[in-house]
Amino acid sequence: MRELLRSAVAAGACALLAGALAPATAIADPTIEGYSTDVRAEAVSALVAERGLGTSSAEASLRAQEAATSALDAALAQLGDSAAGGYLDESGAPVVNVVNEAAAASVEGVTTRLVTRTTAELESARDELEALPQASHTAIAVDPVTNQVVVTVGEAVTGAAGTAGLLAAAERMGDTVRIEHVAGGFEPAIYGGEAITGGGSRCSAGFNVNSGGQDYIVDAGHCTAAVSQWNVGPSVDASFPGDDYGLIRNDTGSSPGAVSLYDGSVQEIASVSDAHVGQSICKSGSTTGLTCGTVEATNVTVNYPQGAVHELVQTSASVGSGDSGGALFAGSVGLGITSGMGGDSSFFQPLAEALDAYGVRLN
Repeated sequence: MRELLRSAVAAGACALLAGALAPATAIADPTIEGYSTDVRAEAVSALVAERGLGTSSAEASLRAQEAATSALDAALAQLGDSAAGGYLDESGAPVVNVVNEAAAASVEGVTTRLVTRTTAELESARDELEALPQASHTAIAVDPVTNQVVVTVGEAVTGAAGTAGLLAAAERMGDTVRIEHVAGGFEPAIYGGEAITGGGSRCSAGFNVNSGGQDYIVDAGHCTAAVSQWNVGPSVDASFPGDDYGLIRNDTGSSPGAVSLYDGSVQEIASVSDAHVGQSICKSGSTTGLTCGTVEATNVTVNYPQGAVHELVQTSASVGSGDSGGALFAGSVGLGITSGMGGDSSFFQPLAEALDAYGVRLN
């Protein structure tokens, strides 16, 4: 086993090995560029379970995903305001929503779909809902697949006046807004226990980064805001709520550019990108280890009891208390930092925003 970090940080993204996760699906092709063996196996298993794909189809989807997300980014940049969001469909193919036929005819390499609501209209509806008095344990997102704003309400919702106002406003907007109810509530994924520890709390180490010759760990802001001194080094900064990113100085002398998979192996992280709806992803954390799923939404506002956090990535990957700060990635591409969970979803701070905020780069 390679030495990840003997002190407390496992290889760059999560603390301490938590045991092996055996692949649930046999892999026909032994290699997919950018994916370690274990990440490939778990990602394929998730695609088979969530989308009903066969193993070969799931592998093909993973193999094509990097090109598909690049094509999606290029089309969205080209179309500008003529696009109303985009996503990867069930087969992994890029789809861009457009509001007129001329825009549909102007791009190649993606499927275009004519929709009725523009990005500006959806964002205006979302902004109106977010401006209302906050109701904890709710979330607001734009769903490009249905071309709607989605308001999710947890059963633990608090603030009767705020909840009533939010639901009334959503209902007034008709089919522009969809209301969904989920069990439980929305909570940051922090827990008392072991792993990277401090002040009686446990989180998971995020991505190892550096600036000016000094190593740091980019982590969840609600972790670094709560704890000033970790067993790997001191918290340097925290942005929470609003955002959910923070910075820990890494004093351990070890800072590999990889993610622990909790079975003695790692996934190398070579680059950073934004997440897209429909993208196959995995996350690593000190409680639940390696889990995989699909991006369900981006630019999500989650109203935690501590306050609202904006522009989060919502996924189906399993997250538990103590996973906060752990890594979200797609093969060798870093995507986000574990923020919290609610209903059957998990939420992540985009990694690119955190790196830009601190002027650091991946190790």
